[in-house]
Amino acid sequence: MHQKPDLLESRHTQNQGTQLDVHKNLQNASLGRQLYHMTWPMLFGVLSLMTFQLTDSFFVGQLGRDPLAALGFTVPMQQLVSGMYVGLGIATTAIISRTLGQGEDLRAQRLGGLVIAIGAGLALTLCLSVWLLQSVILDLLGAEQALRPVIREYWAPWLLSAWTGAMVYFSYAVCRANGDTRLPGYMMIITSLLNIALDPLYIFVFGWGLPGAAWATITAFSIGALIVFPTLLKRAWLRFDLLQLQLAQAVRQLGGIMAPAMVSQLMPPISAMLATALVASFGSAAVAAWGLGTRLEFFSIVVVLALTMSMPPMIGRMLGAGELENIRKLVRIAVRFILGWQLFIGLVWLGASGVVSTLFSPDADVQDTLLSYLLRVPLSYSGLGVCILMVSVNNALGMPMRALLISTLRLFTCYLPLLWIGGQVSGLTGLMTGALIGNLLAGAMAYSLYRQGMNRLRRPA
Repeated sequence: MHQKPDLLESRHTQNQGTQLDVHKNLQNASLGRQLYHMTWPMLFGVLSLMTFQLTDSFFVGQLGRDPLAALGFTVPMQQLVSGMYVGLGIATTAIISRTLGQGEDLRAQRLGGLVIAIGAGLALTLCLSVWLLQSVILDLLGAEQALRPVIREYWAPWLLSAWTGAMVYFSYAVCRANGDTRLPGYMMIITSLLNIALDPLYIFVFGWGLPGAAWATITAFSIGALIVFPTLLKRAWLRFDLLQLQLAQAVRQLGGIMAPAMVSQLMPPISAMLATALVASFGSAAVAAWGLGTRLEFFSIVVVLALTMSMPPMIGRMLGAGELENIRKLVRIAVRFILGWQLFIGLVWLGASGVVSTLFSPDADVQDTLLSYLLRVPLSYSGLGVCILMVSVNNALGMPMRALLISTLRLFTCYLPLLWIGGQVSGLTGLMTGALIGNLLAGAMAYSLYRQGMNRLRRPA
């Protein structure tokens, strides 16, 4: 792009500020395009995952209130398992991408194998623990005795599906660490469509009921694993000769990032468990509606979740190159987009609340509670989205303890206290208003803590 001579001559007198602004805008556009190309495969992949979860809720809702309530009690435990493997995925992306940047390809391949091995063991241990402690867990969640047989029947295949899903997720994390977001994005779409197709077959045609939803997920994820893992081996992104890795050092390196990241990721399911226990005091219809609302929330923040997968590799490369100003600009672009997009999503749920509440359940009490949820909580998804993104950004910046602080403050300072206060003041309606205010406060707090962390990084050593 060529400038006219008269503009060049007056650059230092009249238009210096304008030229700098144009340069900044071009830089921002470039960062925006980079972010778009990294994010869109993950966006459609995560969107497809959320769609099949909503489809599960829709089909299960046709079985009646008790199966839907059983699904609602499963949501916080699903978040617990996913928090573990997402935390390991964060560490995977950070370490493997950094290793590849140092030109140590062979070590990166062995680290990929180490991640798969450690992930398989951790996921299996967690799923077995949930099964063995289910009575204690359901007591803490306030599950009614009448629902226990339905939940027990569902949790056996569901925990198997959770382990299978974790293994597939670890393979996706290795792909992203090697710079490929398309393969995991496409596989998410394929497995989700397969799951949706199998749901009515397993639930209604075969007559398996609620457990049929879990068996459909097991089938879909198993087929996905049979495609992805051979691909990773073919591309030489996995090696299992781990004794050549200086194993103790590699495990320490992985654990140094993984441990605080995992604890940070486990904060939302702890919050969900405690919130479900609060909601359970209002009855099974409230739990069923809250579980549906939570699934709609996952669907609504799909763009945020995609950004948490695409941004860390970009931030890691920029951090290694010392490009802190570009990191700041990239995060600012993402935050502005989240604020606008999530506000739009909240208004959509507000307008469609009546139709949605009748669509997902034939039960009148569940419909009324879900309607109240949709009129309030989705308006706070912008704050929730910023909070979730700031946790991911701080982990990518090498500040996992700050990310953990954000998650902890959201749980114990913003969200749960306001849920409890709202419930005490105005019952179930007040509880949902508390969720709205708590999410907005959490977003503001998270962004403030991120800016403090960035200011420390930008100071000269």
